[in-house]
Amino acid sequence: MATRNYDVVRDDIKSILKQPGYDDGSIGPILVRLAWHASGTYDKTTKTGGSDGATMRFSIEGNDPANAGLAIARDYLEPIKQKHDWISYLWTLAGVVAIEAMDGPVVPWKPGRRDKLEEASPPNGRLPDAEKGADHIREVFYRMGFNDREIVALIGAHCLGRCHGDRSGYVGAWTHTPTRFNNQFYVMLTKPGWQEKKLDNGLLQYADKRDRLMMLPADMAFLNDPQFNEIVQIYAKDKPQFFKDFAEAFGKLLELGVNREEEEAKL
Repeated sequence: MATRNYDVVRDDIKSILKQPGYDDGSIGPILVRLAWHASGTYDKTTKTGGSDGATMRFSIEGNDPANAGLAIARDYLEPIKQKHDWISYLWTLAGVVAIEAMDGPVVPWKPGRRDKLEEASPPNGRLPDAEKGADHIREVFYRMGFNDREIVALIGAHCLGRCHGDRSGYVGAWTHTPTRFNNQFYVMLTKPGWQEKKLDNGLLQYADKRDRLMMLPADMAFLNDPQFNEIVQIYAKDKPQFFKDFAEAFGKLLELGVNREEEEAKL
């Protein structure tokens, strides 16, 4: 049996993060999105979905419009999965490694996920809709078991990466540093001057004064909702607090759907 050395796997993930031909030169942001979307399908009532199962590799979940483009991330990780054939699909681990490598906090992570069959795939429609507002955001995140502070902390991951017209339909980056993890999403969101911008495809997004950065309609809900906005203001001014809260919330997100009691019973 192969030695289960997760440090070696972490190093292999770090070795592929820099990709000069992709976006801003790093696949770190899309690996974080993969970990997020693989986990964010959890329903606490039915105890279905979540990160246990890696069912996005099947067409039902993989073809969810919310997951458009994530095959790119899965394909980059596939050689590492094949190299370490003892490990389950390493999407959540890749997310935490990428966050740390991009100057973010250390997110708590434990192994123990399994690769399930296609019938375990959650239904489409459980991930957040970028067009909708605060009520929808709360409905989605409350279903997973998060409170308002955790929700605002998790949306801070929009400091990373950018939107693509051929995937979500939206275009552009949220911050000037899309490959560095920081609190700039909140800093930029709280700056005045965001204007509506209608895209050629009919979608509405928001642009800053120089039309260099973008925000989604769902992002603006965090500014316009009083309870969300109160927390946004804290994180815009207090990066260490954001890092602390994000690490806890993201670690919780990655655990959704993982049956630790069943795992412990086997020991």
